[in-house]
Amino acid sequence: MDQNNLLEVRDLRVTFRLDKKTTFEAVKGISFNVPRNSTVALVGESGSGKSVSSLAVMGLLPPDNTIIDPQSGIFFGGRDLLTLSIAERREMCGKDISMIFQEPMSSLNPVFTVGFQIAEVLRQHMGMNRKQARARTLELLDEVGIPDPANKIDAYPSQMSGGQQQRVMIAMAIACEPKLLIADEPTTALDVTIQKQIMDLIAALQKKHQMSVLFITHDLGLVGEIADHVIVMRHGEVRETGEVRQVFETPKDAYTRALLHCRPSLDERPWRLPVIADYMEGKAGPGVEIKQRSRGYTPGDEPVLVVKNLSKSFYMREGLFGKREFQAVKDVSFTLPRGKTLGVVGESGSGKTTVGLTLLRLHQATGGTAMFHGKDLIAMPNKEYLPYKRRIQIIFQNPYASLNPRFTVGQILLEPMRIHTIGANDQERIAKAYWLLDKVGLPEQAFHRYPHEFSGGQRQRIAIARCLTMQPEILVCDESVSALDVSVQAQVLNLLQDLQDEFGLSYIFISHDLSVVKYIADQVMVMHQGKVVELADSDELYRNPVHPYTRTLLSAIPRGVQI
Repeated sequence: MDQNNLLEVRDLRVTFRLDKKTTFEAVKGISFNVPRNSTVALVGESGSGKSVSSLAVMGLLPPDNTIIDPQSGIFFGGRDLLTLSIAERREMCGKDISMIFQEPMSSLNPVFTVGFQIAEVLRQHMGMNRKQARARTLELLDEVGIPDPANKIDAYPSQMSGGQQQRVMIAMAIACEPKLLIADEPTTALDVTIQKQIMDLIAALQKKHQMSVLFITHDLGLVGEIADHVIVMRHGEVRETGEVRQVFETPKDAYTRALLHCRPSLDERPWRLPVIADYMEGKAGPGVEIKQRSRGYTPGDEPVLVVKNLSKSFYMREGLFGKREFQAVKDVSFTLPRGKTLGVVGESGSGKTTVGLTLLRLHQATGGTAMFHGKDLIAMPNKEYLPYKRRIQIIFQNPYASLNPRFTVGQILLEPMRIHTIGANDQERIAKAYWLLDKVGLPEQAFHRYPHEFSGGQRQRIAIARCLTMQPEILVCDESVSALDVSVQAQVLNLLQDLQDEFGLSYIFISHDLSVVKYIADQVMVMHQGKVVELADSDELYRNPVHPYTRTLLSAIPRGVQI
């Protein structure tokens, strides 16, 4: 083993046993190194094998249905981890190697305080008593930037924001000052400003503690800002490796070039976003001219929805009889024309999702009007509002949670049509369901399958098809592409654009990803602490942001290596 390398993976092959007769090879003989005191990025789409590789290093793959080839080797500090006993592996992987998982809310135990969970690591691996562990926990919370650590140490995960939960996970991971930190998609679905803070924090901790970092992501924009070396994976194989600048400037593999260009650019707006297949087949890339799309509102646009002074307050109990008001949305006003897209951006807690839910009357507004074809959606009685429900639909952020796992796709699509008596009979409804599946790019066989049989991108397509069963005029897209791989994200954005072009749909597109908003929005509304701080056509806002908060958001966009 090279003394310059902290971790060496040699010919790693991981196979999963799906049933008695079926196996699936997830990792196909990959080899890579993580040098000492450096950051290596492992990049690829879902299903590329990058997370499986990291779990193999940690020894966290399920033993009952996992087969690791006997010829494979994972060497850490000269020792082959695959030959260690379970106790030796547990000791090493808790102290010398640690991991930040992708979803902090499912990784943190909801019934224990964050302080208890961090202290548990210290007591287990460092032999500290309770007093020593608590004192060290306070230091760690302060080091990772948790405000008011003396109070937050006794908070439960549910009482903290997503960014704070991720900081707690980082504090837990660095508690024993590991030599190798594995970060598995640590910023997925976080706001752009929180994402930048987490990235800066990991980089600062890496330098301070002289540790190596294996950073797993699907976003090459992030890689360019944090990594020294990059490994590109696809279908369980390594497609390209090298120093970050070399890979960004002169990518050798077509798949690497595709990943670099799939993410929406701030500098151009193609008529359709190129996807991985376009680059692999030579339909996109250098020398291929792509038609550009113009955006913006025009004086002749027909308004579909006019919102004025929309407000929403939540009330919390305080004391025995008192209550405290929290204003989540404060006097929000905007106009949405037919066939146009309003982008709504801001950090978590800015009120952008509350605006969408209030317009759908999933929250009851505390003030303002929302005029939809001359009718105020906010003021009308429930009985009068019923016919309007189908005309404004929402695509939720998480397709894994928004689809009923006990229903087939066919049942998911037919149920809303039956409730709203769309179609004369079930035969017509089934025909429409098949037509919608074709529209969103899914085969007819999907009608009889269950949601768990589909990928995240496919589930989001099912959710879009379900909305379209209602023949809506307005779609509220609430972070509907935030957790998708860049290539799947491009496919869903193209689908939304195609549907808008064909049916004249209007979108309220809520997102924290400003690159995506620049691509799809005609006008952008920036929200901060429940208020609209800036509202302008997308080109003008990105070219000349007026409000300091907008400039802060734009400055936090990952731009990769500046070539």
